[in-house]
Amino acid sequence: MALFKRRTTGKPGEWFYCLEHKTVEEGPQCPSKDRFGPYASRAEAQHAMETARERNLEWENDPKWHDKGGSAGTPQS
Repeated sequence: MALFKRRTTGKPGEWFYCLEHKTVEEGPQCPSKDRFGPYASRAEAQHAMETARERNLEWENDPKWHDKGGSAGTPQS
């Protein structure tokens, strides 16, 4: 018996943004590697790329991320 069952269908009301097709989907229709979500509404899923851009800017400008004065991902000596 498998410990984890792979969920192939979404719950009603779960919305995803497919990065491959650049479309909004109700329920996970595309592989997880190609989608953002789940979102609570279709409108949230439609703005997934905008939300991701905004969060990336916040993280890039977060002083805790750049706590050693270098750029993110660059080791400091």
